[in-house]
Amino acid sequence: MTVQDTSPSVLERLTHTFNDWLNHRRELNEMRQLDPVEFDRIAHDLQLSPADLNELVDRGPHAADELPRLLVALGIDAEALARVEPVVLHDMERVCALCNHKHECDHDLAAGTSAEHYREYCLNASTIAGLSQEPGQRKTNS
Repeated sequence: MTVQDTSPSVLERLTHTFNDWLNHRRELNEMRQLDPVEFDRIAHDLQLSPADLNELVDRGPHAADELPRLLVALGIDAEALARVEPVVLHDMERVCALCNHKHECDHDLAAGTSAEHYREYCLNASTIAGLSQEPGQRKTNS
């Protein structure tokens, strides 16, 4: 019996990436068509500045993909954090999405060296340090 490879083909990955790009372009177009007052209201409702909302929309829906991976690498239970401190996690996601150190972060995540290096560039480092110092730490036992 042979094990079949169920990973997506190159064509499937390219098609998925292209579809993501098209969807992002549509979202950008929709946001650009909003009245400035409506855009500001949406930003306020999301507890963001209009400039941050604009930047987050520009960066797309995967701009904070590194955060869950970093939390896992650091042994922090993201689900528990979301239950106990949802506002903190929301802010960490915003900070991650707006970060300009994606290359360093992605490199360390791939190399398994995030725990040793994230403090050098991660804008969430002080928040993460605060999480580790709180009673009833949110770290996993792995």
